[in-house]
Amino acid sequence: MIYFDNSATTKPCQEVIDRISENLTGDLFANPGSLHTLGLKADKEYKSVTSSVASMLGAGADEIYFTSCGTESANTAVRGYLSRNKRAGNRIISTRTEHKATLETLKLMEASGYEVVYVSVGSDGKPDLNEIRDNLEGCALMCFTHVNNETGAILPLDDIVTLRNSVNRNCKIYLDCVQSLGKLDINLKKTGVDMASFSGHKIHGIKGVGVLYVKNSVRIDPLILGGGQQKGMRSGTESLVLASSFEAALAAAREHRETAFNNASEINSYLREELSKRGNTILSPDDALPFVLNCSFAKFESETMLHCLEIYDIFVSTVSACSSKAKKVSYVLLECGVDRKLAANAVRISLSRYSTMDDAREFIRTVDEIYDRYLVQ
Repeated sequence: MIYFDNSATTKPCQEVIDRISENLTGDLFANPGSLHTLGLKADKEYKSVTSSVASMLGAGADEIYFTSCGTESANTAVRGYLSRNKRAGNRIISTRTEHKATLETLKLMEASGYEVVYVSVGSDGKPDLNEIRDNLEGCALMCFTHVNNETGAILPLDDIVTLRNSVNRNCKIYLDCVQSLGKLDINLKKTGVDMASFSGHKIHGIKGVGVLYVKNSVRIDPLILGGGQQKGMRSGTESLVLASSFEAALAAAREHRETAFNNASEINSYLREELSKRGNTILSPDDALPFVLNCSFAKFESETMLHCLEIYDIFVSTVSACSSKAKKVSYVLLECGVDRKLAANAVRISLSRYSTMDDAREFIRTVDEIYDRYLVQ
């Protein structure tokens, strides 16, 4: 099996499996809110895990909250900030290439009376900095994705933070880091962002756990109310096993980050060259994150190619897994100015630290066989 759909989800690594087993079979099963010895022990470990995750992300322990996923983190950040800070401004800046977790939340904000300015993006997927500058006055919040999940386009974050600081320091920045975590070096204190979201299952963790970062100086309303856990930010009994699994996944990702990046860069370059030789069109920008490669196949629609590859036990995707059931052409590619026909034939190949050059060579060999076997001359 060759699994090239790692932007959708990743296979849990052994470090995470071992950590989960330790937590489930040991004496850390108690409710961290209980006052007896087992509860206090679980609470101590939960706080230790939170501190560890915060340290690896370059944040304070009191700035980190565990959630169920990146989508919950996004909703809490955007809705929570705007709910708490109604006088901060009536404008939000974003792009139409964001993940659905952000776009659908912004639709809700528009319905609530906010003006959402969607700045244009270039063919490289980067937002127009001049348009951002022109709309910063009176802006309460900017929402951007660090790395696009369909093209791998990397946000010019430093330029955007510099713009914000020079025009409107009161404007907050929410950053979706779901695809960049474990692949790019992230130090939240140094980035200048105010809120950020992360997901465990995109870094060889498990589904069901995400992280929300909220800068100490930023106040937001909670999305989930109840017993007041996690300093009242996210009520519900804390899951030590999920939080601990995220810590293990993040630690492993950081340990292997440089090697994984270099490996992905080599594989990505090979695939770009070989696919281009065969008349296909690379849609990811040249400076995209090497773990993501979007390619439009010259003679097959995307879903046809996906299922042809599946016959050979090779797994890729067309559009974002969160949108794939809609059977639509990628809105991200169209927004980047890609021709609709090219977009209709687009396949996303997404790598992980476990991807190999042998996988890539077998992928190309299989593409050749598919063309020979199924293409009607």
